[in-house]
Amino acid sequence: MRTETVIVGEEFGREFAGKYVFQELTWAKRNRIIQKYTKYHSLTGHVVSSDYVAIQAETIWASLKEQPPQKPITLERLLSEDPEKGIPIGLGELFSQIVNRLNNISQEEAAFLSGRSEGKGQTQQSQPSDYAKNSGGHQTSSLNNQPKPSNSSSSSSTS
Repeated sequence: MRTETVIVGEEFGREFAGKYVFQELTWAKRNRIIQKYTKYHSLTGHVVSSDYVAIQAETIWASLKEQPPQKPITLERLLSEDPEKGIPIGLGELFSQIVNRLNNISQEEAAFLSGRSEGKGQTQQSQPSDYAKNSGGHQTSSLNNQPKPSNSSSSSSTS
């Protein structure tokens, strides 16, 4: 697995200065983290909500293999919204960039996880329910009424 080392000076505070080593996660670990903080609709399987901050914090924590002896980074600190207990924004962003690069997270995924995608908040809500009550009060699925997928596909070739 790939690793990346970063030396942090005192720009984020003396307590955070030192050497940090991050390691690439396995596919299984990354997906377990995502599933832990994502709620799915029981019938459709669509995403109901996800806590992207928690996903990113857990990904940083799972990737962090070495840190300064005083152990300034904990999962609790990564998740904390309290200015006295959390980590500086710049340090969190630095760690996020390193971890996203190591774990092959695309720029679109990274923007989505950091809440910068199309003005979305940190918790993404799903589309309205795929079920509606008919006049008899029973639920009917609109899955059969959805448009059929296109048969066209794009492909690229290299020369």
